[in-house]
This record gives sequence, C-alpha cells and structure tokens, in this order.
Amino acid sequence: MKVAILAALISLVSIRGAEPSEANRRAMVFLERVVERMERHSLDDFKNPEAREKRRAEALEMFGLSPMPARDDLKPAITGRLENEFFVVEKLHFQSSPGLYVTANFYLPKKIEKPLPAVLYVCGHANMITNGVSFGNKSGYQHHGAWFARNGYTCLMIDTVQLGEIRGLHHGTYREQMWWWNSRGYSPAAVEAWNSIRAIDYLESRPEVDKTKIGVTGRSGGGAYSWSAIALDPRVTVAAPVAGITDLRNHVIDGAVEGHCDCMYFVNTYGWDYPELAACAAPKPLVIVNTDSDRIFPLDGVTRLHKKVADLYRANGNTGDLGLVVGPGPHKDTQELQVPVFRWFNQHLRGTNVIVDLPATNYFTPQQLRVFEKLPEGERNTTVQEWFIPKAAPGPRITNNEEWRAQRDRWMKELKTKVFRNWPDSAEAEIVPIEKNESTWQITGPSRAIDGDIKTISHLRRRFMLVGTTIDSVRVFDIIQALEKSPEPVALAAEGDMAVNALLASLLSSKVKALRLINLPESIEKGPDYLNVLRVLDIREALALARERMPIEVIDSKADVSYANDLARGLGWKN
Repeated sequence: MKVAILAALISLVSIRGAEPSEANRRAMVFLERVVERMERHSLDDFKNPEAREKRRAEALEMFGLSPMPARDDLKPAITGRLENEFFVVEKLHFQSSPGLYVTANFYLPKKIEKPLPAVLYVCGHANMITNGVSFGNKSGYQHHGAWFARNGYTCLMIDTVQLGEIRGLHHGTYREQMWWWNSRGYSPAAVEAWNSIRAIDYLESRPEVDKTKIGVTGRSGGGAYSWSAIALDPRVTVAAPVAGITDLRNHVIDGAVEGHCDCMYFVNTYGWDYPELAACAAPKPLVIVNTDSDRIFPLDGVTRLHKKVADLYRANGNTGDLGLVVGPGPHKDTQELQVPVFRWFNQHLRGTNVIVDLPATNYFTPQQLRVFEKLPEGERNTTVQEWFIPKAAPGPRITNNEEWRAQRDRWMKELKTKVFRNWPDSAEAEIVPIEKNESTWQITGPSRAIDGDIKTISHLRRRFMLVGTTIDSVRVFDIIQALEKSPEPVALAAEGDMAVNALLASLLSSKVKALRLINLPESIEKGPDYLNVLRVLDIREALALARERMPIEVIDSKADVSYANDLARGLGWKN
C-alpha cells in the first residue's frame, strides 16, 4: 500500500497589529459555540451528595490540589503588635509550604472572654508599594479587618502571592508570555487556594477562635479566592464573596478576561462553567455581592449564575441560605457593599443584627502593618510557578511488554482525560487545507490562526484556556481531522512547534504510519502549550508511545530519543 506524505507546515501566529481579522472572527465564533455547549451543563448532580463530592474532587484537581500538598509545620511567627482602644493587630507570617511565606495581619477585639467566630479576609488587588518596598495588599484592605474586630470577630487578613510583602507573579499568561503554565497545569489560583486552606489551619491553632464558626470574604481577587475557599475547604461555614465571580460567557465572549490576571482562573480540565464552582458551596450559607456597573464582573453574568445556583439551593430546601446583593456603582470597594456582608456574617455566625454604626476606616499606615523588616532568605514565593505543580516523573525503566502495556495505557488514558478532554465537537472542526501532489499530501494553510498585537493574541489564547483547551490542542484535533480525510496511511512530517502537534496527533490517530520530525524542541515546556500535559508526560515519553507503532525520523533536534530507542530494542519493536 502506498504511504502518503503529509507535511504539517502550519504557520504559527503572525503578529500584524491589532486590527480585527477574519481569523480572529472565526476564533470567536468557535469559542461562542463551545461556551453555548458548556452553558447547557446542569447542576442536577450537585443535588446528590455522592456526586457532589465527586465534583469537589474535580475542583481540587483543577486548583492543583490533588494530590493535596503536604501540610508541613506552618512555622508561624509573630513579628509585632499594634494596639488601640478598640482592637489589637498581630503582625505575623507562616509558611504554607516550606519557603512559601504568607504575610498576614490578625485583628482581635481588645477583650476576649471566650472563643470568637473567625473571618478569613482574602485580599484583592491593592498595590501598596513605596520606594520599592511592598507592605502587602492587606494594608490596603485594613479597614475591613478593623471593622470585623470592632464587631466581635477575629479576622485574619492574608497577602496574595503577587501583591504580598514578597512579590511573586500572577501574570504569567496575562503579560509574561509564560504559556508553559498551561502545560504544567499551573495557575496562581492554586497557590491562593492553598494559602487560604493553610490560613484556616492557622486559625484553628489559635485559642481565640471558635473552630466551628469560620467565614471567608474578600473583594475582586479576594472575592474569587473566597469562592475557592468555600468550595474546597469543608471547615468554611459561611462565605460572602464580593465582586469575585461571573459566568464563562462574560469572561470569554464579552471580554471580561481582558481585565483579569491569571489568579482568577483554575485550570479548566473538566470544562466547567463558573456556576459549577459556585455550586460547590451548597448548601452552606452564601451571599453573592456585586455592583450594577462592574465592567469585569458584569451584572448580567452574575445574575445568570445566581439563578442557576438558586435553583440548586431551592431543590435542597435551603433558599434562606443563598443571598444576592446588588449595589450601585463600578468595580469599587464601597461601604454600601460591606454592610450586607457584615449582616450576613452576624446572622450566620453570631445570631445578631447589631453592627457598630461607624464607617470602616484605616487606623494605621501601611508601613506600620508591615510584617518583615527584612525579607527572608530562601523564600520560594518568587519561584512558586516553577515548583508548586510538580511535573510528571520521567518514563520509568521498563523490562517487559506487560510493564510497557500498563504504562502506555496510563499515559494514553491521561492524555485523553486530562489534556485533550475538551476537544471540539466534530461540527466545530476547522479542517486544515490539503493539496495532493502525486503521493504527497501537504497541509498548505494555518489551522486556528489568530493575529494582532501581542495583547490581542494573548487574550485570545487565554479565552481558549478558559474553556478547557488551548489553540495548539485544537490544532492537534484539526490535524487528526485532516488525517481522517486521507484514503491511505499517512507519513506525517512537521517542523518546530508543529512537530510537537504532529507527534501528539500521531498518538491519537490510527492513520499515521510514520513520522518525520524536524527541529523538535527539547521539552513541551519550550514549545506549544496543552493543558496539564507535563503532569502526564513530555516529548521523551511521547516519542516512546509513537515509536511502538511506527518508524520515526528525528532531525536537528535536542529532544531525547534514547528512551524510545532503548524501549524499541529491549521490547523488540520491529518498525
């Protein structure tokens, strides 16, 4: 039988300025179809406790917390204390993982006669930096901690990775072109969720805290982290996220994603719309707070999400435990929004409606609330993206076909369920153009091409990420669709990043009978991105999977071919 040559010469993204293009229009049409499909997801399975726990397990995985990191010693340290006539503030830090420091201020009433309800306040984006020194976003939100303490709560306010006293990074895909974050299955949302969980561990260690009454709140980024805390940690009993969630349509189609950094988004392995994350809070008391003119959390999406979740609470007979508060104004921290938050916590944690009738106010300068006089050596905050989500171990030494089949089946299952799970429906395929010249079949045009300036391209790529895929993942799908059009077995040739797409397509299509890969990168981390792929395998292991079925020619490449060749010799692969 003749073997056709299919040269996957698909051009990558070209940057031609920010003008709208036909390619970008096609990308948005595709994304709208995917969002419509995801909007049809039902929350019915959340009514079943067993199914709800399965969904929460999926959420833990998408937040990078499955398996859960080790709960090492927090090594808490109080570095200072502030006091006034109403309350006390302890300046402290703990390590959520070794070397991952969380700086915090702990607000306590002046007199404590018995354990009190606790509020974990997770801070939004407040850039509190003077002369190159960061005082942490906790200092920008201090008025909330002060008001909670004045009203009989303990309140732990924690800094975020990017805006804490040790400045890490939230903008990997948003600004820094670190698309390998997708391949690692990494989002700073994972670290913020983990820091919240460890902050609750710290609260439970304090004798001033009633461990049965722990609430969480925050606004903007802190609103988003409030959602992850109540969704992932069963110890949270009540939540009041402020301007922290809307639905996928707002983010992807209406463009809200362009106003959000990476800390707002989990890695969407299971193709969730955001009502599904909200449903993880049920049936706990939950109030959703938003303004009517918030451009990055548009009200129409918030109300759509609330309606879906309200149906779930209603079905469980918990209608009084879900609230929606809409105030006037833009995306802004206002007193009007905070009063219903305090009333919600009073109702569900203290059984009272009494609120100190004074406006929330700042009592200290940012400098006074600083935890570290000198930043610690050996901190791992600034490199957290490099280690928080571990890469898969290199392919093991295999000595017989039984071991190989077991390992091969594990890799293939995880590729299908963790990496390429959210491929398009066949109706959403964009077949790459092919020309036939005698025995040669050649792809002559781009698949899923997008163009524009770097900002335009980045936000289009992020939209794909939010619906649980990537542009290169869908290009793999398109290559497979093209292969299916060939009446003959196909030899697939490609170069550079497209060689990685071709290699992965060959694992998922029975039509590929040979591979010719030119300038294959050393690692997927230095090539195209696919969600979670480096949690499963890298090029070294993918070559071994392909080598079992077909001959492979690798030219001008830094990729490690020795593992595939050793397996071929040891297991007697004849190709």
